[in-house]
Amino acid sequence: MLLCACAPAESATGGGDGGRLGVVASTSILADVVQNVAGDAAEVTPLIRRGADPHSYEPTLHATRDIAYADAVFTNGLLLEPQALTRTIASTARPDAHVVALAEQTQRYGYAPIPLVEDASLDTVWLGLRFEADLPATAVSELSLIGATGPGKAFAFILGTFGTPELLFDSDGGSTMLPVGAHTHVSWAFSAPGVYELRLRASVKDAVNLPESSAAEETITVVVGQDPAQVTPGKLAIEHGHVDIATRMDEAGTHLTLHADEHGEVNPADAVVVVPTTTLQPIPPQREFRFLGNPDDETYLLPQAVLGRHVHGELDPHIWHDPAAMKAVVDVVRDELSAIDPKHASMFAANAKRYQEELDEADQTVRAMYEQIPETNRNLVTTHHGYAYLGRAYGLRIAGFVTPNPSVEPSPRDLLALTRTLENLDVPAVFVEYGSEQDTPVLNQTAAMHGIRVCPIWGDSLDPPDHGPAQTYVEFVLANGESISNCLKGQQQQ
Repeated sequence: MLLCACAPAESATGGGDGGRLGVVASTSILADVVQNVAGDAAEVTPLIRRGADPHSYEPTLHATRDIAYADAVFTNGLLLEPQALTRTIASTARPDAHVVALAEQTQRYGYAPIPLVEDASLDTVWLGLRFEADLPATAVSELSLIGATGPGKAFAFILGTFGTPELLFDSDGGSTMLPVGAHTHVSWAFSAPGVYELRLRASVKDAVNLPESSAAEETITVVVGQDPAQVTPGKLAIEHGHVDIATRMDEAGTHLTLHADEHGEVNPADAVVVVPTTTLQPIPPQREFRFLGNPDDETYLLPQAVLGRHVHGELDPHIWHDPAAMKAVVDVVRDELSAIDPKHASMFAANAKRYQEELDEADQTVRAMYEQIPETNRNLVTTHHGYAYLGRAYGLRIAGFVTPNPSVEPSPRDLLALTRTLENLDVPAVFVEYGSEQDTPVLNQTAAMHGIRVCPIWGDSLDPPDHGPAQTYVEFVLANGESISNCLKGQQQQ
């Protein structure tokens, strides 16, 4: 049985102007949390309907109207919401409205978000793209290849659905765009060994439809299949780890740099990116790869670290899987609402305290559930990688997932890794987002082949009204605790 504290929020007779505040929140989970703090002093409306994926949401006219009339707009932030929603909020919210990215504010109240760390097992450079600047959330950087020299052709592309390539640019030109605060992973191919010089230009805009506000150009040198000490003596050779071609803005202006995990910020004039001979491989026979050359011709390939067009920020946005994070969110909401409506500040404080006690109770309840799972069974296998906070909070190992995120289709390599995970760890159950069981055939089929149970997990949303146990955030936490505990203990759910 799922238990929930049900003490009513303290009531109010009006907002700062004598009526209720109008508040919108991007997700159903955040809307529930905000409503618990606001009580009767505000009407809180979620922008993304229950059961919908926040990563792919497109704002409706109704949502745009709600944003325009809102006294406060609460988002998750950390690039959880799609750019379409971020741009709509920036262009539609009233100038005096409080627009707050809650997950980004939790550090002020002592909560430490989880960095997004890629698997560092590859033995070559991962060469990606990054855009960092203190600019509006709608800002973008368009990176263009405006010139290239070398013994062959260079290509930059992204592997999308089931490994289908999307060409960003090659030696003849091309461009791609990044939102501020993001980076993306890219595959690079070079048709012949030697030294390549790639002339790149970054064009920064405050929004996609606005004119360029600043720009920078720089040359990136890549040594392919040769000894950098011989062909580029005196240059720092970057041979391993995660490296981004980074567009940065500071008081001195806009710059293109190399950002390397091992070396920090590097001036491109002082370094070369090394593509070793070990990266040489045949060009795939599929027609989609003909831009690289003829089938079975060879190319030097730096693979992207994550399959698919997956643009993300530096911190994991899925903080709601840890009630401790949501207690910090409650603090942020309390203070923001009090600034808008000081008349009811004491009520907001009382509601926040009551709700945090409720979150503590839920946390203690599910912690006892998770502690009943045998240590050897604490391996969580899900459809996508969005449960790091759940794992950290309750001692679960994120053992495997079908894809890095819901928008990325699994590759053959992903499927092989999933199969090996199930075989090697002997997991009693795998987990599929509640209500989307028919949308995840890969995990269902793979589990069936190994005689493993498929159990529900609650991911990014509350359940639609009257269609599931997670009608509130507290119930969401309890539903996950009950399902994961029972299934990993090997018990049948009630």
